[in-house]
Amino acid sequence: MSLRARLGGISPVGPSADDRQRDRQRDSALQEMKARIHYKVIESLDLSVLSNTQEGQAEHDLEDAIRLVVESEPEPMSLAEREALAREIKNEVMGLGPLEPLLADDSISEILVNGYNSVYVERGGRLTRIPVRFRNDEHLLKIIDKIASGVGRRIDESSPMVDARLADGSRVNAVIPPLALDGPALSIRKFARDPLRVDDLVRLGSFSAQTAQFLEAAVKARLNMLISGGTGTGKTTLLNVLSSFIPHRERIVTIEDSAELQMQQEHVVRLETRPPNIEGLGEVAMRDLVKNALRMRPDRIVVGEVRGGEALDMMQAMNTGHDGSLTTVHANSARDAISRLETMISMAGLDIPDKAIRQQIASAIQIVIQVSRLADGSRRVTSVQELTGMEGETLTMQEIFSFTQTGVDERGRVVGHFGPSGIRPRWSDRIAAFGIDLGAELFGGSETRRGGL
Repeated sequence: MSLRARLGGISPVGPSADDRQRDRQRDSALQEMKARIHYKVIESLDLSVLSNTQEGQAEHDLEDAIRLVVESEPEPMSLAEREALAREIKNEVMGLGPLEPLLADDSISEILVNGYNSVYVERGGRLTRIPVRFRNDEHLLKIIDKIASGVGRRIDESSPMVDARLADGSRVNAVIPPLALDGPALSIRKFARDPLRVDDLVRLGSFSAQTAQFLEAAVKARLNMLISGGTGTGKTTLLNVLSSFIPHRERIVTIEDSAELQMQQEHVVRLETRPPNIEGLGEVAMRDLVKNALRMRPDRIVVGEVRGGEALDMMQAMNTGHDGSLTTVHANSARDAISRLETMISMAGLDIPDKAIRQQIASAIQIVIQVSRLADGSRRVTSVQELTGMEGETLTMQEIFSFTQTGVDERGRVVGHFGPSGIRPRWSDRIAAFGIDLGAELFGGSETRRGGL
């Protein structure tokens, strides 16, 4: 007889109110027993010694400790229950507890924890709730603190929000009470173990082979590019793919709030912002890093995302010899992205006329790529536009490639086609000067794709 059955039995009838109450009682009893065994294991181990032990030996010592504690329990356990408990405690001691199986599942792209007993995951662009839970809010807080402290950051009542990352580069955001009213909230955007490449995005239907060929040429010709899109549209993924086209002989400086870019080149300097300490001192903001990067002899500057006054410093860098730089911005369209840049430059605290700001943007940015998340959860490049200059006080743009949705298929997936606008980019001569021949036919056909990132 299993432990779960011994703790309360399994009802053969439907899930009545009494059944649900018994299920809660059984679950509570299981959680109490697991917590008791867990604490006994922790007490029997010297964690400081265990953390300095080789991984294989540490796991062996931990398994021995769990076996000894379980055998001392008055309630007998089956082999399957013992192995499951050992895995849970091992994850707790050496990993991130209930999150470990989710992090190991490659089909999961995001993990969203809305309190200790509410966990959602994203698979294939769809959110689903899963039966994973933490013991209580304190347990979840402990996991969040473990993640934050692992990258030198802190989270407490005086600083109840944190941006962090896992060892594999996955992005983490956490908010705790008093800001989070229903308990700690944790969001993890996982990174693929094998970074996606341009061929993968073409195969998945994120953009056409024509668009990929043009974007590769634009990066190699050192055009400054801005990737625009909403939350979860794949901006960072596309930024990683575009950065792979940068020649290996060039020196790259990356600047991020939380380091997550996966550069393929060898000569890369990675910079990360730093929040203030408990006294409110020691903060290093994005703008400080952008200014400092100019003194580091970069061939290219890659900023994970501009969201404030650093937009002015980024534009100035692009205008002063750092061609081929890349960055992202949150916006719903290419035109909105330019408007947001204007707003962020005005946040720099300098009294710059609107026309001068637009002129700065027009000379700094050559290509704007809009990425969107469609109704079926797929992520696509929906527009590639180039800035063509100023007409009076208006910044002008023209579309080079676009995605047009034509409907949905029988599985509910978006169907459409990628196609060029028929306009040859004004930067074609510069691309040709780098020895890249795109050919007029590249801007005159179309190609249908299904699927998405």
